[in-house]
Amino acid sequence: MSTQPVLATGPGRAHDALGRLFDDFSLEMTAKDIEQLEGAARLVPAGTIVSVTFLPGESFASRVDAAACVHRLGLRPVPHLSARRLTSAGELEGFLDALAERIELRHVFVVAGDLAEPAGPYEDALAVIRSGLLEKYGIRHVGISAYPEGHPAIDTARLWQALEDKQRDLAERGLESSIMTQFGFDADPVLSWLAEVRARGIVAPVRVGVAGPASIKTLLRFAARCGVGASAKVMQKYGLSITRLLGSAGPDPILAELSAGLDPARHGDASLHFYPFGGLARTAEWIAAYRQTNGV
Repeated sequence: MSTQPVLATGPGRAHDALGRLFDDFSLEMTAKDIEQLEGAARLVPAGTIVSVTFLPGESFASRVDAAACVHRLGLRPVPHLSARRLTSAGELEGFLDALAERIELRHVFVVAGDLAEPAGPYEDALAVIRSGLLEKYGIRHVGISAYPEGHPAIDTARLWQALEDKQRDLAERGLESSIMTQFGFDADPVLSWLAEVRARGIVAPVRVGVAGPASIKTLLRFAARCGVGASAKVMQKYGLSITRLLGSAGPDPILAELSAGLDPARHGDASLHFYPFGGLARTAEWIAAYRQTNGV
Protein backbone atom coordinates (compact mmCIF):
# COMPACT_ATOMS: atom_id res chain seq x y z
CA MET A 1 0.00 0.00 0.00
CA SER A 2 1.35 3.46 -0.82
CA THR A 3 2.18 6.03 1.82
CA GLN A 4 -0.76 8.27 2.65
CA PRO A 5 0.04 12.02 2.61
CA VAL A 6 -1.95 14.10 5.06
CA LEU A 7 -3.87 17.02 3.58
CA ALA A 8 -4.91 20.08 5.50
CA THR A 9 -7.95 19.34 7.66
CA GLY A 10 -10.59 21.71 8.94
CA PRO A 11 -12.67 24.23 7.02
CA GLY A 12 -10.26 24.65 4.10
CA ARG A 13 -11.80 24.60 0.63
CA ALA A 14 -9.50 21.85 -0.63
CA HIS A 15 -10.36 19.57 2.27
CA ASP A 16 -14.08 20.21 1.78
CA ALA A 17 -13.72 19.42 -1.92
CA LEU A 18 -11.86 16.21 -1.11
CA GLY A 19 -14.68 15.20 1.20
CA ARG A 20 -17.24 15.80 -1.56
CA LEU A 21 -15.20 13.70 -3.99
CA PHE A 22 -15.30 10.77 -1.57
CA ASP A 23 -18.92 11.26 -0.42
CA ASP A 24 -20.33 9.01 -3.13
CA PHE A 25 -17.27 7.29 -4.60
CA SER A 26 -17.68 4.16 -6.68
CA LEU A 27 -15.62 1.10 -7.55
CA GLU A 28 -15.30 -1.15 -10.57
CA MET A 29 -15.00 -4.93 -10.71
CA THR A 30 -14.93 -7.75 -13.22
CA ALA A 31 -16.73 -11.06 -12.98
CA LYS A 32 -13.48 -12.58 -11.74
CA ASP A 33 -13.33 -10.29 -8.69
CA ILE A 34 -16.08 -11.89 -6.57
CA GLU A 35 -13.68 -13.40 -4.06
CA GLN A 36 -11.74 -10.15 -3.74
CA LEU A 37 -14.94 -8.18 -3.19
CA GLU A 38 -16.13 -10.61 -0.52
CA GLY A 39 -12.82 -10.19 1.30
CA ALA A 40 -12.79 -6.40 1.04
CA ALA A 41 -16.49 -5.64 1.58
CA ARG A 42 -15.95 -4.78 5.26
CA LEU A 43 -13.84 -1.81 4.12
CA VAL A 44 -16.44 -0.45 1.68
CA PRO A 45 -19.31 1.72 2.99
CA ALA A 46 -22.76 0.16 2.68
CA GLY A 47 -24.56 1.30 -0.44
CA THR A 48 -21.39 2.08 -2.40
CA ILE A 49 -21.85 1.75 -6.15
CA VAL A 50 -19.85 -1.09 -7.69
CA SER A 51 -19.81 -1.17 -11.49
CA VAL A 52 -19.68 -4.65 -13.01
CA THR A 53 -17.77 -4.43 -16.26
CA PHE A 54 -18.66 -6.13 -19.55
CA LEU A 55 -15.30 -7.62 -20.44
CA PRO A 56 -14.82 -9.81 -23.51
CA GLY A 57 -14.32 -13.44 -22.60
CA GLU A 58 -16.59 -13.32 -19.54
CA SER A 59 -19.98 -14.99 -19.77
CA PHE A 60 -23.32 -13.34 -19.11
CA ALA A 61 -23.86 -15.79 -16.25
CA SER A 62 -20.60 -14.78 -14.57
CA ARG A 63 -21.49 -11.08 -14.88
CA VAL A 64 -24.88 -11.77 -13.30
CA ASP A 65 -23.20 -13.70 -10.47
CA ALA A 66 -20.89 -10.73 -9.85
CA ALA A 67 -23.82 -8.28 -9.73
CA ALA A 68 -25.66 -10.62 -7.35
CA CYS A 69 -22.60 -10.74 -5.08
CA VAL A 70 -22.48 -6.93 -4.95
CA HIS A 71 -26.17 -6.86 -4.03
CA ARG A 72 -25.78 -9.56 -1.38
CA LEU A 73 -22.97 -7.64 0.30
CA GLY A 74 -25.15 -4.54 0.75
CA LEU A 75 -23.56 -2.58 -2.08
CA ARG A 76 -25.23 -1.22 -5.24
CA PRO A 77 -24.45 -3.13 -8.44
CA VAL A 78 -24.34 -1.25 -11.72
CA PRO A 79 -24.08 -3.76 -14.59
CA HIS A 80 -22.35 -2.54 -17.75
CA LEU A 81 -23.97 -2.97 -21.15
CA SER A 82 -21.48 -2.96 -24.03
CA ALA A 83 -23.58 -2.00 -27.05
CA ARG A 84 -21.35 -3.27 -29.85
CA ARG A 85 -20.78 -6.63 -28.16
CA LEU A 86 -24.51 -7.44 -27.98
CA THR A 87 -25.45 -9.74 -30.84
CA SER A 88 -29.22 -9.17 -30.72
CA ALA A 89 -32.08 -7.52 -28.86
CA GLY A 90 -32.90 -10.98 -27.51
CA GLU A 91 -29.41 -11.29 -26.01
CA LEU A 92 -29.80 -7.92 -24.28
CA GLU A 93 -33.22 -8.88 -22.95
CA GLY A 94 -31.88 -12.21 -21.72
CA PHE A 95 -29.13 -10.42 -19.79
CA LEU A 96 -31.59 -7.94 -18.30
CA ASP A 97 -33.99 -10.77 -17.41
CA ALA A 98 -31.25 -12.67 -15.60
CA LEU A 99 -30.14 -9.56 -13.72
CA ALA A 100 -33.68 -8.66 -12.68
CA GLU A 101 -34.09 -12.10 -11.11
CA ARG A 102 -31.04 -11.62 -8.88
CA ILE A 103 -30.80 -7.90 -8.07
CA GLU A 104 -32.93 -4.78 -7.83
CA LEU A 105 -32.25 -3.62 -11.37
CA ARG A 106 -32.54 0.17 -11.33
CA HIS A 107 -29.16 1.41 -12.56
CA VAL A 108 -27.00 0.38 -15.53
CA PHE A 109 -24.00 1.82 -17.33
CA VAL A 110 -24.13 1.86 -21.13
CA VAL A 111 -21.04 2.16 -23.31
CA ALA A 112 -20.46 1.65 -27.02
CA GLY A 113 -17.67 -0.88 -26.53
CA ASP A 114 -14.38 -1.31 -28.33
CA LEU A 115 -15.31 -3.45 -31.34
CA ALA A 116 -14.57 -1.80 -34.68
CA GLU A 117 -17.92 -3.07 -36.01
CA PRO A 118 -21.00 -3.94 -33.94
CA ALA A 119 -21.75 -7.63 -33.44
CA GLY A 120 -25.49 -6.93 -33.58
CA PRO A 121 -28.06 -4.14 -33.91
CA TYR A 122 -26.51 -1.63 -31.49
CA GLU A 123 -24.03 0.77 -33.04
CA ASP A 124 -23.43 2.71 -29.84
CA ALA A 125 -24.76 3.47 -26.36
CA LEU A 126 -27.43 5.77 -27.77
CA ALA A 127 -28.90 2.87 -29.76
CA VAL A 128 -29.35 0.88 -26.55
CA ILE A 129 -30.91 3.89 -24.82
CA ARG A 130 -33.33 4.39 -27.73
CA SER A 131 -34.33 0.70 -27.78
CA GLY A 132 -36.82 1.24 -24.95
CA LEU A 133 -35.64 -1.92 -23.21
CA LEU A 134 -34.11 -0.09 -20.26
CA GLU A 135 -37.45 1.40 -19.20
CA LYS A 136 -39.16 -1.93 -19.88
CA TYR A 137 -37.02 -3.53 -17.18
CA GLY A 138 -37.62 -0.78 -14.64
CA ILE A 139 -34.24 0.89 -14.99
CA ARG A 140 -34.36 4.47 -13.74
CA HIS A 141 -30.72 5.62 -13.87
CA VAL A 142 -28.27 5.28 -16.75
CA GLY A 143 -24.56 5.95 -16.54
CA ILE A 144 -22.72 7.03 -19.67
CA SER A 145 -19.05 7.44 -20.51
CA ALA A 146 -16.88 10.49 -21.19
CA TYR A 147 -13.26 11.14 -22.11
CA PRO A 148 -11.70 14.36 -20.74
CA GLU A 149 -8.42 13.68 -22.58
CA GLY A 150 -10.13 12.55 -25.77
CA HIS A 151 -10.65 9.15 -27.34
CA PRO A 152 -8.11 7.44 -29.64
CA ALA A 153 -10.76 6.64 -32.25
CA ILE A 154 -13.29 9.49 -31.92
CA ASP A 155 -12.66 13.18 -32.55
CA THR A 156 -13.52 15.81 -29.93
CA ALA A 157 -16.52 17.26 -31.77
CA ARG A 158 -18.13 13.82 -32.05
CA LEU A 159 -17.47 13.12 -28.37
CA TRP A 160 -19.30 16.28 -27.33
CA GLN A 161 -22.16 15.57 -29.73
CA ALA A 162 -22.54 12.03 -28.40
CA LEU A 163 -22.56 13.24 -24.80
CA GLU A 164 -25.19 15.89 -25.52
CA ASP A 165 -27.34 13.48 -27.56
CA LYS A 166 -27.34 10.88 -24.79
CA GLN A 167 -28.13 13.47 -22.14
CA ARG A 168 -31.04 14.81 -24.20
CA ASP A 169 -32.51 11.39 -24.96
CA LEU A 170 -32.25 10.21 -21.36
CA ALA A 171 -33.99 13.35 -20.13
CA GLU A 172 -36.74 12.97 -22.71
CA ARG A 173 -37.30 9.39 -21.53
CA GLY A 174 -37.53 10.51 -17.91
CA LEU A 175 -34.37 8.62 -16.96
CA GLU A 176 -31.82 9.94 -14.48
CA SER A 177 -28.23 10.01 -15.65
CA SER A 178 -24.64 10.32 -14.51
CA ILE A 179 -21.36 10.54 -16.38
CA MET A 180 -18.31 8.40 -15.66
CA THR A 181 -14.98 9.44 -17.12
CA GLN A 182 -12.01 7.51 -18.38
CA PHE A 183 -9.21 7.45 -15.83
CA GLY A 184 -6.40 9.97 -15.97
CA PHE A 185 -3.25 11.02 -14.15
CA ASP A 186 -3.54 14.80 -14.55
CA ALA A 187 -6.23 16.98 -12.98
CA ASP A 188 -5.85 19.92 -15.36
CA PRO A 189 -7.65 18.40 -18.39
CA VAL A 190 -10.33 16.97 -16.10
CA LEU A 191 -11.06 20.35 -14.50
CA SER A 192 -11.12 22.11 -17.88
CA TRP A 193 -13.43 19.45 -19.29
CA LEU A 194 -15.75 19.66 -16.26
CA ALA A 195 -16.04 23.42 -16.70
CA GLU A 196 -16.92 22.91 -20.39
CA VAL A 197 -19.53 20.27 -19.47
CA ARG A 198 -21.30 22.73 -17.20
CA ALA A 199 -20.94 25.60 -19.69
CA ARG A 200 -22.80 23.42 -22.21
CA GLY A 201 -25.69 23.10 -19.77
CA ILE A 202 -25.06 19.48 -18.77
CA VAL A 203 -25.87 19.18 -15.07
CA ALA A 204 -25.63 15.41 -14.53
CA PRO A 205 -23.34 14.25 -11.71
CA VAL A 206 -19.87 13.27 -12.91
CA ARG A 207 -17.78 10.40 -11.57
CA VAL A 208 -14.16 11.25 -12.23
CA GLY A 209 -12.15 8.15 -13.05
CA VAL A 210 -8.88 7.59 -11.21
CA ALA A 211 -6.60 4.58 -11.15
CA GLY A 212 -6.31 2.67 -7.90
CA PRO A 213 -2.82 1.78 -6.65
CA ALA A 214 -0.87 -0.36 -9.11
CA SER A 215 2.63 -0.83 -10.47
CA ILE A 216 3.81 1.90 -12.80
CA LYS A 217 4.21 -0.69 -15.52
CA THR A 218 0.54 -1.69 -15.16
CA LEU A 219 -0.65 1.92 -15.13
CA LEU A 220 1.29 2.79 -18.26
CA ARG A 221 -0.02 -0.32 -20.02
CA PHE A 222 -3.64 0.62 -19.33
CA ALA A 223 -2.95 4.25 -20.22
CA ALA A 224 -1.53 3.27 -23.61
CA ARG A 225 -4.46 0.92 -24.27
CA CYS A 226 -7.05 3.57 -23.41
CA GLY A 227 -5.40 6.59 -25.02
CA VAL A 228 -4.78 8.30 -21.67
CA GLY A 229 -2.04 10.92 -21.48
CA ALA A 230 0.96 9.53 -19.60
CA SER A 231 3.67 11.98 -20.55
CA ALA A 232 7.00 12.53 -18.86
CA LYS A 233 5.44 15.64 -17.27
CA VAL A 234 2.73 13.53 -15.64
CA MET A 235 5.24 10.95 -14.46
CA GLN A 236 7.30 13.77 -12.96
CA LYS A 237 4.23 14.97 -11.09
CA TYR A 238 3.95 11.55 -9.56
CA GLY A 239 7.59 11.65 -8.56
CA LEU A 240 8.31 8.73 -10.87
CA SER A 241 10.81 7.89 -13.54
CA ILE A 242 9.55 6.12 -16.64
CA THR A 243 12.71 4.03 -16.53
CA ARG A 244 11.87 2.84 -13.01
CA LEU A 245 8.86 0.70 -13.86
CA LEU A 246 8.87 -1.69 -10.93
CA GLY A 247 7.58 0.80 -8.37
CA SER A 248 3.94 1.42 -7.57
CA ALA A 249 1.70 4.45 -7.28
CA GLY A 250 -1.67 5.47 -5.96
CA PRO A 251 -3.80 8.38 -7.13
CA ASP A 252 -2.58 10.72 -4.34
CA PRO A 253 -1.28 13.46 -6.70
CA ILE A 254 -4.38 13.77 -8.85
CA LEU A 255 -6.63 13.76 -5.76
CA ALA A 256 -4.62 16.61 -4.26
CA GLU A 257 -4.86 18.56 -7.53
CA LEU A 258 -8.56 17.87 -8.02
CA SER A 259 -9.45 18.93 -4.48
CA ALA A 260 -7.36 22.11 -4.82
CA GLY A 261 -8.96 23.05 -8.14
CA LEU A 262 -12.59 21.98 -7.79
CA ASP A 263 -15.12 24.78 -7.59
CA PRO A 264 -18.75 23.60 -7.23
CA ALA A 265 -19.97 26.77 -8.93
CA ARG A 266 -17.95 25.96 -12.08
CA HIS A 267 -17.62 22.19 -11.94
CA GLY A 268 -20.91 21.04 -10.40
CA ASP A 269 -21.46 17.68 -8.70
CA ALA A 270 -18.33 15.50 -8.95
CA SER A 271 -17.25 12.34 -7.13
CA LEU A 272 -14.63 9.64 -7.67
CA HIS A 273 -14.72 6.35 -9.56
CA PHE A 274 -11.81 3.96 -8.90
CA TYR A 275 -10.44 1.66 -11.58
CA PRO A 276 -8.72 -1.12 -9.57
CA PHE A 277 -5.90 -1.94 -11.98
CA GLY A 278 -3.78 -3.20 -9.10
CA GLY A 279 -6.57 -5.36 -7.68
CA LEU A 280 -9.95 -4.67 -6.11
CA ALA A 281 -8.92 -5.61 -2.56
CA ARG A 282 -5.80 -3.46 -2.75
CA THR A 283 -7.85 -0.51 -4.00
CA ALA A 284 -10.45 -0.88 -1.24
CA GLU A 285 -7.69 -1.02 1.38
CA TRP A 286 -6.06 2.07 -0.09
CA ILE A 287 -9.31 4.03 -0.07
CA ALA A 288 -10.08 3.14 3.54
CA ALA A 289 -6.58 4.13 4.69
CA TYR A 290 -6.60 7.35 2.67
CA ARG A 291 -9.97 8.42 4.05
CA GLN A 292 -8.93 7.70 7.61
CA THR A 293 -5.62 9.51 7.27
CA ASN A 294 -7.16 12.57 5.64
CA GLY A 295 -10.38 12.69 7.63
CA VAL A 296 -12.79 12.40 4.72
